[in-house]
Amino acid sequence: MIIRLAVENYMSICSKQVLDMEPSSYTEKSDTNTFEWASENNSQKLLKTSAIYGANASGKSNLISAFSLMRRMIVKSAQWQIDKKLPYHPYKLSKHSRNAPTEFEVEFIENDIKYLYGFSYDQSRILTEYLFAYPKKKAQKWFLRAWDDTDNEYKWEFGRSLAGEKQTWANLTKENSLFLSTAVQLNSVQLKDIFNWFVDQVAISGIDGWSSSYTSKQCNNADNKEKIIQLLKDVDILVDDIQVESEEFHINNLPEEMPSALKEQIAEKLEGEIIYDTKFIRNDEDGQPVPFDMEEESDGTNRFFSFAGPWLDALECGRTLFVDELNSNLHPLLVKHMVQLFHCKKSNPNNAQLIFTTHETSILNQSVFRRDQIWFMQKTNNMSELYALSEFKVRKDFENLEERYLTGSYGALPFIFEREC
Repeated sequence: MIIRLAVENYMSICSKQVLDMEPSSYTEKSDTNTFEWASENNSQKLLKTSAIYGANASGKSNLISAFSLMRRMIVKSAQWQIDKKLPYHPYKLSKHSRNAPTEFEVEFIENDIKYLYGFSYDQSRILTEYLFAYPKKKAQKWFLRAWDDTDNEYKWEFGRSLAGEKQTWANLTKENSLFLSTAVQLNSVQLKDIFNWFVDQVAISGIDGWSSSYTSKQCNNADNKEKIIQLLKDVDILVDDIQVESEEFHINNLPEEMPSALKEQIAEKLEGEIIYDTKFIRNDEDGQPVPFDMEEESDGTNRFFSFAGPWLDALECGRTLFVDELNSNLHPLLVKHMVQLFHCKKSNPNNAQLIFTTHETSILNQSVFRRDQIWFMQKTNNMSELYALSEFKVRKDFENLEERYLTGSYGALPFIFEREC
């Protein structure tokens, strides 16, 4: 479960921007759109979904991309060669930021403990890294790492609550690697929970969505396949069965007439991967099954099918989904239905969360969202700024949010210069 996400000096984001999943004092839809996490010594109210609106190139995608990069650095950095440059993409339109650190921070809950983890870095090295745990309301410092330019070395602080060979892990942590990643690779039991949260409890989709492979793989399980078929039927995509065949990809599977350079390029990405051939089965007028290749289905059907597996998995397991451009190739009513699955206690029994960007304004209303679930991203002087609808004086239930947004009351709209026809 995510409580808060902060990003500073990344792509179009210059100053620190914070997405907060903690609800305000609003009372509407508390039973459906919010939930309360509670442990023996702590509790936290959280939102189930947040929608981010804004013009094209406003920076919405960069917010999702920032968290995706943060996760990739956590998962991969311990394996990087010592001379590898870090994926450093600062805000370039200010002389003060183009060489300043990029900073990522996330507050989250895993195994009934709240954590605060973050780090900053430039092209050459990790500059700071820290982790605090809240088994009770008071923070426990587990570790703190900071680069000292004067002594040209890291200063380390470890809390007593973090067990294991801390100094050994620190000594083996490269300048371009995260301590969290290194310590887990060296078998830190405590930090494995934090590492696994980033790997297992978060799913991130870019503008292109997920590939259909995950959903196809899910169909190998009869119960999962039935749930996927039912979800498709719920949105009027009529399917009687789904047939999936799979094989391991080899370069020899490619056509002989394909240029060898292109073959090698494809093989580098796919060699050893499992390739799924998925067909929708529909019964004809005589009740006989007829297979349909996915190429015969619409773009919207293909996109919805690719979402079905991750969506149902997140709802069942209580994961957090980040989705960029949820509305792409999907009918507005499908988008609304997918969001409402997170708001429904029956379909979301384990408090999964959804954070998404969209241009779909038909769901921008108070019958779907609380006022604190809606966010806007806009560029001011070429810098992306994130702000919440709750910062405006919005009347409960009476205000037409879609109309007011499209007429500019909340900003975050494209400026279009109308030329004479």
